[in-house]
Amino acid sequence: VNFIDTADSYGPDVAELLIRRALHPYGNLLIATKAGLARTGRDRWVPLGRPEYLIQQARKSQRHLGLERIGLWQLHRIDPAVPRDEQFSAVKTLMSEGVILHAGLSQASVAEIEAAAKFFKVATVQNRYNLTDRSSEAVLDYCEKRGIGFIPWYPLASGELAAPGGVLTEIARKHEAAPSQIALAWLLKRSPVMLPIPGTSKVTHLEENVAAADITLTDEEFEVLDRAGRRVADTAHTRRSSS
Repeated sequence: VNFIDTADSYGPDVAELLIRRALHPYGNLLIATKAGLARTGRDRWVPLGRPEYLIQQARKSQRHLGLERIGLWQLHRIDPAVPRDEQFSAVKTLMSEGVILHAGLSQASVAEIEAAAKFFKVATVQNRYNLTDRSSEAVLDYCEKRGIGFIPWYPLASGELAAPGGVLTEIARKHEAAPSQIALAWLLKRSPVMLPIPGTSKVTHLEENVAAADITLTDEEFEVLDRAGRRVADTAHTRRSSS
C-alpha cells in the first residue's frame, strides 16, 4: 500500500492532521486529498466550488499534511452553483503555482472529464463503483482507454451477493477468504487502472483488505460475479426509476 486518500472535509480537517501525525515523513507514500465539499453538519455535505475557496483549502491541506507540494489533489465535487470552468481554472492555478502536482476529479461524468481536460491533465477520477453499483461503468471504460487512474469509493458494497449462499459467499469459501476480499479482488481484476480505497477503523479489516491483493480470481469466477453484480445493479435502477 503506497496510496492514502483523504479530504479536507473528513472531520473536517481531522483526517489530514491524523495522517500527518501517524505517517509523516511519508517516504514513498502518495497522500491524496480533496476539496470542494463543505462539511456543515452531521451527514451534511454541501458542494462549495468558488475558486478562492478551492485555492484556500488546497493551501490549508498542504499545511495540515506537511507537504511542500500535494502529490494528488482532487475536486471533491463540481459545484453546480459555480461555472465549472472557474473551478477548473482554480485547479490549473494550483498546479501552476506548485501547490499540487497532479489533479483529479470526483464523481464526474465523461463530459465533465473532457471539459476539465481543457484546463489540466486529469490524472484520476474517483467515482462510486463496486460490484453492485455500476453507474460509472462508462467512466471507468473511458479512464482505462486513456490511462487515467480510476479510484472507486465505497468499493466493498455487495448487498445480497454477500448473503449466505450468495455467489460472493460461495466464491469466498472456495478461496478461504472473506466476501469483502473477493469484492476487492474482483475490482482489481476489472481494470488495470483500478485503485480501490477501502476504508476501515479496525486493524483486522485492514489486514484483510491488504491480503485481497494476493487473491487471483479465475476468468470464470470474475464473469459469474460480474453478471450477478449487473443483475443487482439493474434491479436497483429499475426500482429507483419506478418509485
